[in-house]
Amino acid sequence: MSRRASCSATSGSDFAAQRTYTPPMPKGSSKREKREDSSQAARRVVDTVIERSEADAEPEIEITPEMRAAAAAFGRIGGRIGGPRRAEALSARKRSEIAKKAAAARWKGDK
Repeated sequence: MSRRASCSATSGSDFAAQRTYTPPMPKGSSKREKREDSSQAARRVVDTVIERSEADAEPEIEITPEMRAAAAAFGRIGGRIGGPRRAEALSARKRSEIAKKAAAARWKGDK
């Protein structure tokens, strides 16, 4: 008996049945995706925080002419009170220095 005869003792269909233990070839690339590094992770976290904060942000308030008038009135009241009180708190020498500096700024030639 030849060697060939002893190996071919199984038929073709039996041989295919015995090969079922072989796993199939993987489809596509078997390489894993690269993991993100620390700077990429930090960027992803910052983007997520910004996205969530923008979603939770309150809508901008439209400033009406009435609101502007009220703010101007409060500013005038504060100016009427604050200016004289500041002048009382300053010494005459300090007031004079401030006045000289203001006059120099007004007469500066940058026009």
